[in-house]
Amino acid sequence: MRIALGVEYDGRSFCGWQSQSDVASVQDDLERAIAKIAGEPVRLHAAGRTDTGVHALQQVVHFDTVAARPDSAWVRGVNRHLPDSVAVLWSHPVSEDFHARFSATGRHYRYLLLNRPVRPALASGRVGWFARPLQLDAMRAAAAMLIGEHDFSAFRAAECQAKSPVKILHRLDACREGELIVLDLHASAFLHHMVRNIVGALVYIGAGRQAPEWMAQLLEARDRTRAAPTFAADGLYFAGVDYDAAWGLPATAPGKGLPASLTGAAFAV
Repeated sequence: MRIALGVEYDGRSFCGWQSQSDVASVQDDLERAIAKIAGEPVRLHAAGRTDTGVHALQQVVHFDTVAARPDSAWVRGVNRHLPDSVAVLWSHPVSEDFHARFSATGRHYRYLLLNRPVRPALASGRVGWFARPLQLDAMRAAAAMLIGEHDFSAFRAAECQAKSPVKILHRLDACREGELIVLDLHASAFLHHMVRNIVGALVYIGAGRQAPEWMAQLLEARDRTRAAPTFAADGLYFAGVDYDAAWGLPATAPGKGLPASLTGAAFAV
């Protein structure tokens, strides 16, 4: 039997999603909790691997088991064995040809950027921060240049293992909510550090260090060394996954599940 789960987590206390030796990972904690309910070891496969400090609003994973349990056991039962920073949102049985990663047709990320002179305290670790004023119109103009199918080598980490740097970016929206700048991205798939590297370039442009046209120059150059530094992981959220409706999975609406304190109200000017 194959089970798909929707999961949210606060990435501040983890080395990232993927299991690693001698450090805490979301995968390890979740596998241990599921094993207690299944009565057997399980191996999880995720729609996307998040880095150290990156959060998830709607991660999707799957595992195989011979244990027959109601959906409530895979949600409330598993949650009883998880730390407060991780929670299963839903459970759904799927056929054996479903794969959380390879069946996905698109992925969503959200970046929360606090733009004020003073660093965050209550939201520390859950938002990125830039002290100087940012010009949203310039950032939007630059973001528009990234839409479509491109070689995103200029925004690709050196250790990225993707077979191709060519991806399709469907959407990159930027809006301001009080002192928060909210960036929503939707693509076929993302390269390692792609979102954080794009955010770094947008911050350079919003701060006036570069013109919006610089974004197109970076794309054309395909050279990571010419782009801005990788921005902080703190404000990055894996926000949702697209699947064909035939799988019958609950909708993973981008942004759903954000803490109320991070929607802008708590940072209103």
